[in-house]
Amino acid sequence: MTAVSRLDAADVAACAEELADLLTDTVHGGASVGFLAPLDRAAALAWWKGRATEVSAGELAVWAARDGGRVVGTVSLAFPDKPNSRHRAELVKLMVHRSARGRGLGRTLLATAERAAEDSGVTLLHLDTETDSPAERLYLAAGWTRLGAIPDYAASPAGELRPTTIYYKRIGAPPHTR
Repeated sequence: MTAVSRLDAADVAACAEELADLLTDTVHGGASVGFLAPLDRAAALAWWKGRATEVSAGELAVWAARDGGRVVGTVSLAFPDKPNSRHRAELVKLMVHRSARGRGLGRTLLATAERAAEDSGVTLLHLDTETDSPAERLYLAAGWTRLGAIPDYAASPAGELRPTTIYYKRIGAPPHTR
């Protein structure tokens, strides 16, 4: 049974090794999450350890999915620091280990982040993902709206420039009705 829980800064630091393994598996599997392959495990570990500071500052919320005690998935929400944008958050780093795919874990992680965002007063979520990636099917099925694509936005893990598609989703009560 897979359990999803929110991580505090100490949790992120404590399970950084497992999160680094998940990140390297995701990149080596071809998913575009901001890193090039081959991703050095030490670099993945350093990246995750750096997230603990953002979690502590309230700039980032991180959830981890565990199966048999091992981290097999994660999703995060990045919160803007500007006063005029406190109603929105960016969904980032939705990752599922290749060994755990095909069981609905991506949908579970996405729904968890959406519920938490709504509970915290966020009414608008946005994200970007590689155009024509498997992730696009997930977001469309979950009711996200495709805004458009930006050509040559980011390099794939293989280093090829690829387009990125921007999505958004309104959640909760619109700001003008609160």
